[in-house]
Amino acid sequence: MREEEGDDDATRLRAVRARDPDVWVDLYNELYPRLRSFFIRRIGPDAAEDAVAETLTRALSGIDRYSPGPAGLPGWIFGIARHVAADHHRRTTKLRALPQPGPATAMDLPAEQAVLHDEHATLRAAFEKLNAKDREILELRVIAGLSAEETAAVLGKRAGAVRMAQSRALAELRRIMEYADA
Repeated sequence: MREEEGDDDATRLRAVRARDPDVWVDLYNELYPRLRSFFIRRIGPDAAEDAVAETLTRALSGIDRYSPGPAGLPGWIFGIARHVAADHHRRTTKLRALPQPGPATAMDLPAEQAVLHDEHATLRAAFEKLNAKDREILELRVIAGLSAEETAAVLGKRAGAVRMAQSRALAELRRIMEYADA
């Protein structure tokens, strides 16, 4: 079975390198939601669509330089996404701010939505208190949905180190949130 998967990967890579539009559409459909979520978190919703397009454009133009590795094609593309986000931050001088919904009133939202709104605000605030490395691990693993192996290849680490870092980051996020509730 493992050999068949390798054959499928090799066939897909040949088609991607041949710029087969059907394969690129499949790749786009596979990665778009994850890339968009990654960029919304990294650079905000207003620039996310352009950043996804820039990432996939760079991937298309650089596909001949891609060398298969443990992260696979999705991990390689998320590596490009990290560079696109960094380039965006270098181009802009404004600090990135996550969209903050206005205050909810009892007349505006049902009680459940108000509670959910407060929980999201608490989570966003706690996430911002994490150090940059912890945020990046959680962005790649949880928001972008990369596997530990893919994240490891993107970050130049071992998969076990990524899992440990994710565990520590989640524990720290929990601690920050518990402190906020106290």
